[in-house]
Amino acid sequence: MRIAQVSPWFSPHLGGVESHVRSLSRELAARGHDVTVVTSRHDPSLPPEESLDGFRVVRVKPRLILMRTPITPKMRAALRSLPVDVVHAHSPPPLASHYAGAVAGERRIPYVVTYHCDVDLPSAWGTFAESVYRRSLGASTLRNADQVVVTTRTYGATSRSVWRYNPVVVPNAVDHRRFRPDVDATAVRERLKIPPGVPVVLLVGRIVPHKGVEHFIEAARFVPDARFLIAGEGSLLEPMKRFAHSMGVADRVRFLGRVSDENLPKVYAACDVFVLPSVSRLEAFGIVALEAMATAKPVIVADIPGVREVIEDGREGLLADPLNARDLAEKIRRLLADPEARRVMGERGREKVLESFGIERVTDQIEGVYRSVLDGRKGTTSRP
Repeated sequence: MRIAQVSPWFSPHLGGVESHVRSLSRELAARGHDVTVVTSRHDPSLPPEESLDGFRVVRVKPRLILMRTPITPKMRAALRSLPVDVVHAHSPPPLASHYAGAVAGERRIPYVVTYHCDVDLPSAWGTFAESVYRRSLGASTLRNADQVVVTTRTYGATSRSVWRYNPVVVPNAVDHRRFRPDVDATAVRERLKIPPGVPVVLLVGRIVPHKGVEHFIEAARFVPDARFLIAGEGSLLEPMKRFAHSMGVADRVRFLGRVSDENLPKVYAACDVFVLPSVSRLEAFGIVALEAMATAKPVIVADIPGVREVIEDGREGLLADPLNARDLAEKIRRLLADPEARRVMGERGREKVLESFGIERVTDQIEGVYRSVLDGRKGTTSRP
């Protein structure tokens, strides 16, 4: 198949959707499909086109970036010129999927959209803008899709935007061959000067409002014997560093900044417990939790729709009350005090990734969606 993956952001931009699209595109290309990722050229230093991991990347210069959304109307021209059999868009941010759906409709090409999460703009004006978009361009983008995909059952059932479109559930994927229990973390702990036996609690993600980084930092106050690592960068990096100082934990909370693809598995391997404390529906899945689980680490995730579905409470990890640093700290202390529970939960997490979230299994499901929409179009065109 000739497949266009349309993503508003893509590597080297960091994020769960970007990671998923890259892993999926790599696996599809390895299976012999002709894959092109169409995305925004958010950094002028990036090449307009390149080959990556066996697939092609086409980057379109945005007219502007507004509220973390690339406005790229020229993406339509790029999609019109591509020889493709299926267009698969990823939303949000919203407009790229709108362009993809419009062009697919013009060309009568099957169109699939994965709805990764709701749009959430934390202000009165943002709530109004989200409502207008959801009822207009957002609705038409989903309504015109041959198939809407969501990553968890609970999110599909609770999102006002997608439930009426009969979405199919296909989870995000994790590359379990890259994130493994046997990765050596010695060099990471030595570089960070963490003595043997000192427990490490890890958060990986963009340092932006919906990630709940401040609750992770505050939890460090109540876990005095552990080191807390934050891997990532974002708009709140400097405010969070100041917050760590105000909490009196700056000596035990380390900001690692952007971690390279090569070193990220080693950072996961260096931790004893992984935490995902997100507070918003912008976090609908939490692929970083799967990366930690693939590394056989127990995870603590916020008890919010979508994210909570990645684990079973008490089996692969623990659920924590969102916005509650004391409860988060209590869950961290519970796991750090029980090495055997951490070992068992880590093993179960790895098993769950292999059973349900491995890149091969997820790609099988996505290929099934593509075949289904292609067969549906053939059936439609063959009717008298």
